[in-house]
Amino acid sequence: MNNGILYGLSLGPGNPDLMTRRAWALLQTDKVWSYPIRNPKSNSYALDIVLRAGLELPAEHMPLIFPMTHDAEKLAKYWLRAAEAVLEKLQAGEDVLFLVEGDASTYSTFGHLAKTIIALDETITIETVAGVSSFNAAAARVQMPLADVDDTVAIIPAGYGLSVIDTMLDEFDTLILLKVKPLLDDIIDLLTERELLPHSRFIEKAGTPEERVINEVSSLYGEKVNYLSLLLIKNPNRQRGEMIRGCRKKTTLKSVVA
Repeated sequence: MNNGILYGLSLGPGNPDLMTRRAWALLQTDKVWSYPIRNPKSNSYALDIVLRAGLELPAEHMPLIFPMTHDAEKLAKYWLRAAEAVLEKLQAGEDVLFLVEGDASTYSTFGHLAKTIIALDETITIETVAGVSSFNAAAARVQMPLADVDDTVAIIPAGYGLSVIDTMLDEFDTLILLKVKPLLDDIIDLLTERELLPHSRFIEKAGTPEERVINEVSSLYGEKVNYLSLLLIKNPNRQRGEMIRGCRKKTTLKSVVA
């Protein structure tokens, strides 16, 4: 008996219309659905996208618990438990769809699941189905191009801290900050100091019925926002290198040290 295939099925950030044709086609098959939940009583954000598309939950489905914790030992136990449950289906010859909000290659639970399964059985075939990320949907929503010509773009979780954010604002034309909830007030202070608030946009739950767009980011000061929130920040005053024949002049290590 051949093993089944594990699919990392990207669904887009929340609007069912942003699913790819590939994702939609796979959802029409009799493959097993699996999806992440935080605890046995919580709903699945990824599953909700599919249900709002008008599809019904199939008989073969597997909620997999991935708790919200930074405890590495606790997480490892849940990763292993989820991987073993999926692997049992795969080794029985069944294909498994792991439902992923956004894109499965970008800060996704799927990457950890896939690595754990391969560590248990390296013969398993894995396919990642690309999808629309939350920041792409957000940029389209607020009509903010992420990059033009030779612009540079960085994407980081805000949890890296203010010093990193401050440095990256000097290095990149567009900075995308994910999961801004814990540091939002501090980030607003930094953007105020750097006079970048007019070039910033806040988007919460991009592409969902609860989507919220805030152009005046300073108005959020002191407000609690959803975990699924991000900031798009442009730095029009970033210093750039000299253009030579349409390309930026190469900066050597010697010139940087000087």
